[in-house]
Amino acid sequence: MKAFSVSKAFTALVLAGLVLLPLYSHVSGNIFILTLFTRIVILALAAASLNLIMGYGGMMSFGHAAYLGIGGYAVGILAQEGVGSGFIQFPVALAASAIYALVIGALSLRTRGVYFIMITLAFAQMAYYVASGLARYGGDDGLTVYKRSDFSGLINLGDRVQFYYLCLAGLFGVVLLIWRIANSRFGLVVQGLRSNEQRMQAIGFPAKRYQLVCFVISGTLCGLAGALLANNTDFVSPAVMYWTRSGDLMVMVILGGMGTLFGPVMGAVVFLVLEELLSQITEYWALIMGPLLLLIVLFGRGGIMGLLGRFDRG
Repeated sequence: MKAFSVSKAFTALVLAGLVLLPLYSHVSGNIFILTLFTRIVILALAAASLNLIMGYGGMMSFGHAAYLGIGGYAVGILAQEGVGSGFIQFPVALAASAIYALVIGALSLRTRGVYFIMITLAFAQMAYYVASGLARYGGDDGLTVYKRSDFSGLINLGDRVQFYYLCLAGLFGVVLLIWRIANSRFGLVVQGLRSNEQRMQAIGFPAKRYQLVCFVISGTLCGLAGALLANNTDFVSPAVMYWTRSGDLMVMVILGGMGTLFGPVMGAVVFLVLEELLSQITEYWALIMGPLLLLIVLFGRGGIMGLLGRFDRG
């Protein structure tokens, strides 16, 4: 008989809670919780995409939020220009994010360590300032998305429950894709490069090529989160690309557990729920949030999933 696993039980409980949340919202009449968790699910998707390169690939990107903005602006700009079809908006959002990730990756992967971090940050800030200068699309004030993406009646994004389940399906799909990648030959090579790049190159693997492909996949998946976020808020602004948002995504990954499948999901749920609860208590909630996260990281090495794993090992 297999031993009881605390980490698997906790993960299953959280995932079941996410699936059943709309039912609780309907029974309790609490619409806000559905709105809150729709945002959490979308940002969990973005964090999961970052975990692909940061956790599995060892590439510490400090500009991942750029793809959130690119995906969001792709939807917003097309809607502004009269193209409301989700069958056009979403592929354009993914393609634009992939192209930008390809450019960033091709240049930043020539460097290592802090230089890699700074180049990814610089490209994200570049995207931020470009978006701020788009006067036709709101500039600093952002762009209002007056109509959500239209999928020809297949799904109504204006319905809170349908939209929530679309976002949740997107999250589960991305997590499944990351699991398949991580356990594939490609994923094992990427993880090998994280551990010892020189040895992998000596064996004959083209390191930069593998890392670049992984980087582009990660950016594309985050672009999906950006497209969903623009539909969720009916608004997109340059602020979503600011470096602090990239920092938030990194905290979610580290808090949940880098290189674990469901770690970013756990990290996003804990981080954003704490943020919401503390912000209702005091406007200086960040002064409480910071030390709390620091304690979790210091005493829960490996994040939440690492802490639960230690319970499994006794």
